Amino acid sequence: MPSSVRPKVAFTHLGCEKNRIDTEHMLGLLATAGYRIDSDPETADYVIVNTCSFIEAARQESVRTLVELAEADKKIVITGCLAQHFQGELLAAIPEAVALVGTGDYQHIVQVIDAVEQGQTVLQVTEKPTYIADETVPRYRTTCAPVAYLRVAEGCDYRCAFCIIPHLRGDQRSRSIASIVREAQELADQGVQELILISQITTNYGLDLYGKPRLADLLYALGDVSVPWIRVHYSYPTGLTPEVLRAFRDVPNVLPYIDLPLQHSHPEVLRAMNRPWQREVNDRLLDRIREMLPDAVIRTTFIVGFPGETADHFAHLGDFVERHRFDHVGVFPFSAEAGTPAATLPNPMPEAVKRQRQKTLMQKQQPISLAKHQQYIDRTIDVLIEQENPQTGVKIGRSARFSPEVDGQVYVTGAAPLGRLVPVKITAAAVYDLVGVSV
Repeated sequence: MPSSVRPKVAFTHLGCEKNRIDTEHMLGLLATAGYRIDSDPETADYVIVNTCSFIEAARQESVRTLVELAEADKKIVITGCLAQHFQGELLAAIPEAVALVGTGDYQHIVQVIDAVEQGQTVLQVTEKPTYIADETVPRYRTTCAPVAYLRVAEGCDYRCAFCIIPHLRGDQRSRSIASIVREAQELADQGVQELILISQITTNYGLDLYGKPRLADLLYALGDVSVPWIRVHYSYPTGLTPEVLRAFRDVPNVLPYIDLPLQHSHPEVLRAMNRPWQREVNDRLLDRIREMLPDAVIRTTFIVGFPGETADHFAHLGDFVERHRFDHVGVFPFSAEAGTPAATLPNPMPEAVKRQRQKTLMQKQQPISLAKHQQYIDRTIDVLIEQENPQTGVKIGRSARFSPEVDGQVYVTGAAPLGRLVPVKITAAAVYDLVGVSV
C-alpha cells in the first residue's frame, strides 16, 4: 500500500444518541484527515467500537461485540462509555485493542490512530470529561437523511442513586445559544426535516453557562431555523416551568412532545432514588402540561424492581400509569451499577420479580396506547417518510407523536417521497403503530 494512502476505518456504534453524535464527529474528523471510511468491518484496517456502559445489558452487548471482533483478529479501537468506565482493564483483557478513547477525548481520534500507525498502544482517557464539540467540529451524520440529533449540552450535575452517567460523562457543560442555532441552520440547509435536541437533562440547558436554565430562550431562537420539526428529549420534571411550556406552545416548529423520564411515582422509592422532591411535582406538573399544551404527547420511562420496592409501591406506580394515561411508556428492570449508591442498597429484588413487574406494567399501558392511537383513525396527519419496503412498496415513517427508535411508526401506502413530510389519512391503529394512505 502506498504510504500516501491512509488506512480504512470502520465503525460499530452502540448505545444512545449522545454516543451517536460522538461517532459522527469521529467519522467527520477521520474523513477530513484523509482516512478512508469503510462500511464493512471485515475489510477495514481498524474497527472503532463506540461502546455503551449505562446498564449491565448494554455492557454485555459491548463486550460481545469486542470479543467477536477480537476473534476475527481485527485491530480494535475502543471508545465511549465502556472505555471511560474500565479504562486500562480493557487493554489488558483484549490484546487486539490498540487504543482506548474516553467519552471526553473523541476529538483526539485522528492523533490516536496516527500514533497507533506508528506502533503505539494508546490510552487516551481524561479522568473527568470536560469536552463538548460545537458546530466547527467536522461531523458525518449516520441517521436517515431527514433526521438529525443536535446536542445542546453534555454531562449531568444530578446524582440519581441508580445512574452512572455523571461518572461516565462528567458534569454538565452547555453550548452557547448562538453555536446551537448555527449548527441547526447548517443541518436545515442540508435538508433535515426534524431536529432532535438532546443532552442528559435538556431542561437544565444553559445553567452552567448562563447561571440559569435557558431552554425557553433556546427554543425561541430555534424558531427562526428553517426546519419543520424540532423535538426535545430528556426533560426533568422541575425544568418544565411555565416559561418552558409557553415556548413549546408558542414556537411553531417545536413539537408538543414531552419526553419526561419520571422513573417512579411512590415517594419512598423516589427518596431511595435520590429524587425525593419529584413526588410533589408529578401530578401538578402533568396537569399543567395538559392545561397549557392540550395536544401534548407525553412519553415517560419507569424503573421497576428498585431495591426495597414493595408490592404496595408497585401498585402505586400501576395506579399512577392508569390515572395519567401517558402516550408512550418504557419500563426497565432495575440494573445495579457498580459505583452507584443504589448498587449497595438492602433488599434487592429477584430478577424474576423485576421481569414480571416490567411485563405487568407494560400490559397496563398497552390498552392506553391503543386507545390513544385509535383516536387518529380517519384523521389526516403529517408523516415524515424515512424508509420504503422494497418488496411491498409500503413507506415507513413517523408522525409528530413518534420519536425515532423509541416510539412507533406509520406504515403508508400511496405516493410518498422519501425524506419529506406527507399528509396521510390514518386508516388503522395498533398498540405501537399506525397505518394510513397518503392523500
